[in-house]
Amino acid sequence: MKKYIYIVVLMCIGMQAYAQTYEELVGKAMDAVEADSLYDAEKFFKEALNKEPANMGNSLLLSNLGTIQRRMGKNKEALESYTLALNKSPHSIKILLNRASLYLELDYLEKAYSDYCNVIDLSPKNKEALQFRAYIYMRQRQYNEARNDYRMLLEEEPANKTARIGMVMANQKDGRYKEAFDELNRLVTDFPNDASLLKARAELEVEMNSLDLALLDLEEAVKKTPNDADIYVMCGDIYLMQGRKREAYVAFEKAIELGIPRPQLHDKLKASKK
Repeated sequence: MKKYIYIVVLMCIGMQAYAQTYEELVGKAMDAVEADSLYDAEKFFKEALNKEPANMGNSLLLSNLGTIQRRMGKNKEALESYTLALNKSPHSIKILLNRASLYLELDYLEKAYSDYCNVIDLSPKNKEALQFRAYIYMRQRQYNEARNDYRMLLEEEPANKTARIGMVMANQKDGRYKEAFDELNRLVTDFPNDASLLKARAELEVEMNSLDLALLDLEEAVKKTPNDADIYVMCGDIYLMQGRKREAYVAFEKAIELGIPRPQLHDKLKASKK
């Protein structure tokens, strides 16, 4: 009997010797993150949280856990982890931004908007929050509010290309064509090799019924990105507007050659043959 008690005592001592501390579990989790072993990282973060649920550092651990779960495609669990982290650190800008970006990725616009607003309340000039709140305003067709956020970004960083393009889009959607056109001209001058800006200006010129100017911009754009099928679709659409059906047909066929499925352009091809 004494022998068995002795063995049990030794086993207990051995288990205690191999018991891992909170710090060791966190260290293993971080090592797993470095090794891109997401399953192990999630496992060790959870073990550390269970080890010391009241530890003051758990908001950071929960945020890290949320990021790991997001990378694993466990979006529901990631949101729960971010929310638990914010329960412990409600004014953490980093965690608010993490949760907001996941909400936005999942198209939960109102929840993302709320988090971005909270960030801006805490840090009025936060670029990420202003940029993505402006994006949400654009999605909701609140163009004046979007312009306000883009304007704040540009006050801090006048050369911010994303904010400048955002301002163009807000003005264009709101029918303020001259302001949009003037800024697009400046953007094309500042970024002469960016074909997307030429395409954007061409779209605006179509709305302004300046079809010949739009074609000129698309001709320049195709020189920079000759394999962009969308440019040929845009050209084909303009040719149809001008009654140039043969040229429209050729443009649509070129777009198909570059990868656009023929069924997608069926109606356009049909219209160009009439």
